[in-house]
Amino acid sequence: MRLFFIIMSFVFGALAPTQAGVNLKLKGFVGDPVLAAIVSFSVGTLSLLAYAYFTKVPLPEGSAVLKGPWWMWTGGFMGAFFVAAAVVVAPVLGAGTMMCWMVAGQMAASLVLDHYGILGYAVREASAGRIAGVLMVVVGAVLVEKF
Repeated sequence: MRLFFIIMSFVFGALAPTQAGVNLKLKGFVGDPVLAAIVSFSVGTLSLLAYAYFTKVPLPEGSAVLKGPWWMWTGGFMGAFFVAAAVVVAPVLGAGTMMCWMVAGQMAASLVLDHYGILGYAVREASAGRIAGVLMVVVGAVLVEKF
């Protein structure tokens, strides 16, 4: 089962630069990275609503959604920033450099989130090996950008 999740992670990782390229092309038609992000999120929202409808996902009561902490609403903002920023950054850096720096940022944040168990992640110590792995990703990003 773990292999399935590793493959799934690899696939959605591969989709990130593809999505940025698709949204960059979309920006060419709508004229603005924010509008491209809005179209992208609208299609995504409709897709998720269709999935929820056809798989009969039960909807929570409205009040249940409002009981969570305030910061749980920031996920949508982060997603919007990601999509719009990728449209802006992709043509400047290219897919390879953009993704390397994106992964480096993800790895650095992940190390902190895991080490302290932030947001419900299981605590996984930021060992010397894990820190070295993140530093290698940063070195890889530098190499991809330079060459």
